[in-house]
Amino acid sequence: MPESGERRPAPRLSRPEWALLLVLVAVQFTHMVDFVIIMPLGKRLMHELDISPSQFGYVVAAYAWAAGVASLLASFVMDRFDRRAVLLTMYAGFGLSTLFCGLADSYELLLVSRTLAGVFGGVAAVALMAVIGDVFPPEKRGRATGAVISSFAVASIAGLPLGLWLARWQGWGAPFVALAGLSAVVWVVGWVRLPPVRGHLAAARRDPLREFAAVAREPNHLWGFAFSFFLVLGTFTVASFVAPVLASTNGWDEGQLATIYLFAGLLTFLGTNLVGRLADRVPRLPLFRVLAGLATMLALVLTHLPAVPLWVAAAAVGGFMVAAAGRMVPAQAMMLGAAAPRVRGAFMSLNTAVQHLATGLAPTIAGLIIAEGPDGRLTGFGLVGWVGAATAVASLGLAGKLKPVPQGAVQALPEVTAEPARELELDETAEPAAVA
Repeated sequence: MPESGERRPAPRLSRPEWALLLVLVAVQFTHMVDFVIIMPLGKRLMHELDISPSQFGYVVAAYAWAAGVASLLASFVMDRFDRRAVLLTMYAGFGLSTLFCGLADSYELLLVSRTLAGVFGGVAAVALMAVIGDVFPPEKRGRATGAVISSFAVASIAGLPLGLWLARWQGWGAPFVALAGLSAVVWVVGWVRLPPVRGHLAAARRDPLREFAAVAREPNHLWGFAFSFFLVLGTFTVASFVAPVLASTNGWDEGQLATIYLFAGLLTFLGTNLVGRLADRVPRLPLFRVLAGLATMLALVLTHLPAVPLWVAAAAVGGFMVAAAGRMVPAQAMMLGAAAPRVRGAFMSLNTAVQHLATGLAPTIAGLIIAEGPDGRLTGFGLVGWVGAATAVASLGLAGKLKPVPQGAVQALPEVTAEPARELELDETAEPAAVA
């Protein structure tokens, strides 16, 4: 396997697998747009709602904190339900919460709405990754996770520019209202196309608290949680204030920020899909370390930029996004292989809780460091870069501690049953393991 250093050709994804993957990518796309659109709207929000940089940090962090707590609680019961039912239920709540965000007219209402969006969106994201872990075999997970993670790039290519232009013309709430409408369409498609995923239900179950304790104290899981925490903390400490700092330093509006994210998103889309293919062909740990080291260096460049031409900022943001998103592809594939299938939902729920803890802590740290000067410019971003770099370096060391579960444990997963095969309309010549 790629984790062990063996190079081998990767099998092709079947048409039913691609169809399933496209639905999951659409779900993740709306989730990512909802999460990241708040960041480039920072300057407008601080002005229109009369909030401080630290309050803006709390708005960004509220989503992550809520998602972390919800994911932690979900870990007790995640593996006791059909993955499809969990995903669709949580996604419906996410769409409604996003609508409330767009209609909020005060800092307090926005904070509550972002918290609700985090609760539902966070658990939906956990269910989505558990589906990938259950449906796609290890040799295909690199491309599957690469496609899902590339939705961040698609969000930057299409979602962020369109959202920023909507905000410029119709007010800051317009992107959230439009996103809620798109989420409703995706939910209907998911209801029709997503198959039941129930293979994990065949495993014998213990008391939820005992099962939770067993998952939480497994040494390999603990290394994975520590790895995820520092990896995500290093990324979002920097990313949460990129747009507000660039806007205040250069005097740019949403239109110019949209151009930056469009260019950076195109690079990231190409980069994450390329990395996804590499992750199924080459050892994932060295691939992660190369990309993580590059992301750390580019984070320091980005956080120390003076006033620059637009193309320089676009190149700096694009380079950072490519490396930061690219390293998540082998990292996520390594994490999916670190837990046995029957506890994968609980493990991914706990891991997502840890990631959201880091995601919530990151803008809080950055918001406390960054201050607004007398001329209206934001200062302190350079120090934020050094904090992010230090945490990213910690993740480099922790990556080597994460080990894949034995191949036998992966193969012991009961098949997803005939139901998904019928839903996905597998033809008779398809391999039975195509969706196992």
